[in-house]
Amino acid sequence: MKSSSFVVPDELDEVERHPKAAKAGEPVRMHNPTCFGCGPDSPQGLHLVVHAGEGFTVDASMEVETRMEGGPGVIHGGILSTAFDEVMGTIPLLIGPSGVTVHLEVDYIRPIPVGSTLRFHGNLLGRQRRKIFTEAIAHLGDPDKPVASAHAIFVTIDVRKHFAEHVDKSARAEEYKRRMYP
Repeated sequence: MKSSSFVVPDELDEVERHPKAAKAGEPVRMHNPTCFGCGPDSPQGLHLVVHAGEGFTVDASMEVETRMEGGPGVIHGGILSTAFDEVMGTIPLLIGPSGVTVHLEVDYIRPIPVGSTLRFHGNLLGRQRRKIFTEAIAHLGDPDKPVASAHAIFVTIDVRKHFAEHVDKSARAEEYKRRMYP
């Protein structure tokens, strides 16, 4: 049985940092105020703030709260995968339009205790047409000792077309309809 379908192709497109992308040290813009991963208006969300790094990298940190518990005293794996998805999902914004996740793979290396501060570092591996290949690690303060790692593929989208038939279900439907579909 194949353990992974994540493969970075040999033939990659040349990439440049988008002129409107966040500068190193600045927060990467959130895409939706009610997003569970990054939205400040998501009542139970993670509220992650991802900062642009040098080149095509991003960094974030997250307090592992009691409400995130899975096994006794450790983070739930689904919460960790959500955080990875959010962190790596900002990488497409460094080079151009938004992307949506089409593949996400997480390797859980060591238990992550509740009460710890989890740090993330994500990196662009390459782009091939609309596909953007990323990787990230999570650690508890020493990047040389990751507690988890992840790979993902995002596909760039036309936001208006992609969300057109779902925007009515948004907590901010009227706002989005005014902004995106005038």
